[in-house]
Amino acid sequence: MFRQRSAPSKNGAENTTDAFIRLRDVRKVRQTAAGDLVTLKDINVDFYKGTFVGIVGKSGAGKSTLINVLSGVTDVSSGEVWMGDTAVHNLNESNRGLWRGINLGIVYQSFQLLPNLTLLENVMLPMDFCGLYKPKESREKALHLLDQVEIADHAHKIPSRISGGQQQRAAIARALANDPPVLVADEPTGNLDSVTAEKIFELFAQLIDQGRTIIMVTHDRHLAARTQHRLRIADGEITENSHPIGQDPRK
Repeated sequence: MFRQRSAPSKNGAENTTDAFIRLRDVRKVRQTAAGDLVTLKDINVDFYKGTFVGIVGKSGAGKSTLINVLSGVTDVSSGEVWMGDTAVHNLNESNRGLWRGINLGIVYQSFQLLPNLTLLENVMLPMDFCGLYKPKESREKALHLLDQVEIADHAHKIPSRISGGQQQRAAIARALANDPPVLVADEPTGNLDSVTAEKIFELFAQLIDQGRTIIMVTHDRHLAARTQHRLRIADGEITENSHPIGQDPRK
């Protein structure tokens, strides 16, 4: 269902590189009272499996818009977004939601945990939504993920009963619920102290070692400098790319 192929674009977005995620001529235009606002301008970029990508730029530069387009949260105004053989830009809204639940884990700066559910229930939600596991299996898997991020002893607490760093770990466990190949993190350390932020970064590094791909938006240049592939965005354009199209950062 989600490995559909469309005809190759004029840029050959489907076949030109071995990149897992490919954005070609992506533009995003928002309509405002003052007129059209272009938030992404002809973005062309590749992401490879098993790499840690850092995206930096000033507030309003287009960082969050880029990852929202990449993850199918936001429609492109024009251009193409590919993940593997799936033309994300061609998926309708309902299919895109299910595709995202299976293929992407999303970690937000504000955690986005449901306040009235326990950590265990929060982590089980994506599995229940996508229907990939039986209830007993999803519970066991959720407990395993909470153990992996070292907060299994808090499984039956609601989010308000634990620290911000522990909530972020729970959010990461939830993002990994359906074993997605890609983890997208929007300012995941922005609300954390430096020590806790470092621990979250180390956890991401462990996930990379396990074969995940992580795309992280951050204001922290020091954290971004430690990633394998770095992008800088200004005014909706990529102004720096440490690994241009066709250049695999793993080599």
